[in-house]
Amino acid sequence: MTGIWEQLRFLTPGWTDLIEILIVAFLLYRVLVVIQRTRAMQIMLGVVLVAMLYGLARLLDLILVRTLLEAAFQYGAIAALVVFQPELRAALARLGRNRMIRAFQRLQGSRVVEELVDATERLARARHGAIIAIEQRASLEEYAMTGSAVEAPVTAEMLVTIFTPYSPLHDGAVLIAGDRIRCAGAILPLTQSPIQDRSLGTRHRAALGLSEETDAIVLVVSEESSQVAVAQAGALERDVDSERLRAIISGNTAAGEPVRDQPAPVKGPEPDAYARAR
Repeated sequence: MTGIWEQLRFLTPGWTDLIEILIVAFLLYRVLVVIQRTRAMQIMLGVVLVAMLYGLARLLDLILVRTLLEAAFQYGAIAALVVFQPELRAALARLGRNRMIRAFQRLQGSRVVEELVDATERLARARHGAIIAIEQRASLEEYAMTGSAVEAPVTAEMLVTIFTPYSPLHDGAVLIAGDRIRCAGAILPLTQSPIQDRSLGTRHRAALGLSEETDAIVLVVSEESSQVAVAQAGALERDVDSERLRAIISGNTAAGEPVRDQPAPVKGPEPDAYARAR
């Protein structure tokens, strides 16, 4: 009984312990915000159960169980880096993301914003599917390597030409850095999060996937509905009008609520050209 009482002495913390508890609680909260509704959340629940089992083994002095768990924990850190790699990238990309820092991440000049808005309007009217990723703080270099280099100024005419059906570069995504089109035909990662809305095509899933891994703003034009959607920080806002689109690209506001929380419509998936590229 004395041994158990000694194990419970940690329940009387000092003021420094309280500060540490607050810091750890805040970090855990931020981690849960990043991994919520992802496959990593299910793995995290398993890790919590194992940690509780280890705590119980220490409390009851179960030497064999504690030794086995400690041996497993030695390799657990490496396994966690592999398993949680997408979530870790997303968390690092979002570090320090607040209104003050976003003010320095806005696209320079109104010309690029107007060209992008004009291009999406023209593509929507023509029912030409498109996906355009606008680089923010996190670099899109690794995704640019999957496409064809363009290195041209951002103009509505160039974007409309790229996404014209049957043109060499109309499949895939256009990546924009600053005031220049870095590449076209890039392949973006599809979201791994469960999505209830079956009407979303591969373009929308790719836009969500990139926005989950980076802080990019991703514009999507649906060739089926002619609607413009914007993905940002793992959220997708649909049926975005020109004024709203202009505000999002300029950095004056963010995209809306995650689409996975919206009710699923009855119609089937959108047959877009981006799917054929994969």
